[in-house]
This record gives sequence, C-alpha cells and structure tokens, in this order.
Amino acid sequence: MEYLVAVVEERSFTRAAETLNVTQSALSHQIKALEREVGGALLERLPRGVGLTPMGRAFLPHAELAVRSAGLARRAAKAAAGAEGGELHIATLHALAIGALPPVLARWRRVFPDVRLHLREYLTTDELRDHVDRGVADIAIGPRPERWAGPVVSLGTEEIMIVVSRDDPLAGRTRPVHLAELADRAWVRCVLEPVIGGRRWLDRECERYGFRPVTAMEVQHASTAVRLAVAGVGILACSVEVARATAGAVAVPVEPAWRQELTAYARVELTGAALRFVEACREDRRATGAPAPHVGGPAAAHPAPRVSGPAVALAAPAR
Repeated sequence: MEYLVAVVEERSFTRAAETLNVTQSALSHQIKALEREVGGALLERLPRGVGLTPMGRAFLPHAELAVRSAGLARRAAKAAAGAEGGELHIATLHALAIGALPPVLARWRRVFPDVRLHLREYLTTDELRDHVDRGVADIAIGPRPERWAGPVVSLGTEEIMIVVSRDDPLAGRTRPVHLAELADRAWVRCVLEPVIGGRRWLDRECERYGFRPVTAMEVQHASTAVRLAVAGVGILACSVEVARATAGAVAVPVEPAWRQELTAYARVELTGAALRFVEACREDRRATGAPAPHVGGPAAAHPAPRVSGPAVALAAPAR
C-alpha cells in the first residue's frame, strides 16, 4: 500500500521508485500484486502521468490511513526507548509555529540533536485536529480540542494583546486598554482566530461590550496580520509571542487579561520523545510566566504578566 500511495503522490512510477529507493520494475510488480489481491485495477496511465481508477479512488483513503498508522506504530516503538534517536512528527498552527514554539524547538535541538523533528503547520484548528486524527503527525500543539478521544495535556497559556503601530495613540499607553475603548477602531482579522461555540472569538468578546468589530482587512497568516498592524492598517489581537517576532510591533495589554490555553494532544499514549517534547513545552510556558492551569481550574484564573504595565514595544529580541 505504501507503494500505491507513493505513485499517487508523485503521479509517476519513475519518481515514486526514486522516492522509495526501489527499481521501477519492483514497484510495478508490487502494484500488480496488490491489484490482483483486491480484484481490479487501481491505477491507470494518463497522458500527463498516472491516475486512479474508480476502484483506486475508493481504495486510496484506507491505504493512506494504513500507511500513516504503520509509520506511527514504528515511531511509537522507537520512542518507547526514549528520545535518544529517531524522529518526531509535530502538527501545529501557523501562529504557534512563528510564536510560542521556536524557543522550544531550538532548545530541543541542542539537547536531543539525534531526534529529527518534522513540523507541519495548519491554518485552522479544524485542519490541525483532522490531520492528527488521520495519523499525519504524532502529536498536535494547539488550543484544547473539543471531545478528543486521546490524551490531552495542558501546557500552559499564551497571553493575547493588542498590537498597534509605533505612532498609534495606544503605543504610549501607560495602562492596559479596556475592550470597550476600541469600539471605533478598525481591526486586522485573521482566519486563524479561534472559533468558540460556532462564533469567532473576537466577535464574541466585542459583543460582550456592545459593539461589533470593524474589519479593516482580513488575511490568512498571523505573520501577515501582525505586519499589517505594525504598518497601521488596523489594530490586531494576537499572542505576545507572535508580536515579539516582528520588529516595530507594540503590544498593549488588555483589561481584563486575555489568555488562551495551549495543549498537546495525540491519538495514543504519549511516550518517549513525544512525552519529553510535551515536558519541554510545559517548561517553556512556566519560564514565560504562563503556566498550565490548575487541575480542574480555568486558564483565566492565572493573572497575566504586565497587566498593569505600559504598552510594550517589541523588537524581536531573542529568548
């Protein structure tokens, strides 16, 4: 089945054989053997490559799941012996990949150089959850998933602030801003915003104070959104780690403080390298003053740092 998936991905027997490091004749022999086993042709040669037959289209999703599950099983077995070698596949949101995770990945690389990390980024929490559920990655780092059957570990929280340009009136603020004060401001919106109860998080928060946020521009990536906020297109709600990665950003604390819980979740019990990576993430959250919530307690129970302080100018310092 691994051979079939490779041919479909490459749309070529030649490229698939090179990827798998086998001869083309051996690849063709295995595909024919699989077709005899299922009782019909799975692939057909097209003018511009190789395609699936109707039987192949029905077979492929199950083959992909089987191949991914076999890969997870091999990695889990190796990881059970510890984090001395092997590889770890991590799935996360783009905003976390450029915000909270880089310091963790850098320290991991120094401590466990023989463990190869593969990082997959997704735009939405639904995509993240779906791909982990399908076995694309060993572990997901993101907001707490609803009704997840596997293990979920709270890592801590990330603080959400308002990002503005250096010449914005809020940039010289000496105290946190109340959300009601922003009713007449235009916002840069991002499709990565969490959706809670079927409603976008920022919409829900603003409606609590009697207004709907005006959208100046909507983009896909958090890295684009924060640069637009720095340029003065509009104000932006994002994690302080994302803002820190952008020179010229000014982050203004919000009153009451905004925090989002971060978790690690997987399909199977966390062991070996996966478990140690979770521990590294928790240590990083503790170091940033954003520990995991107490068992049974809400993340919002923890006060945010700098909540009574001035706006914070961020120039992408190293942590």
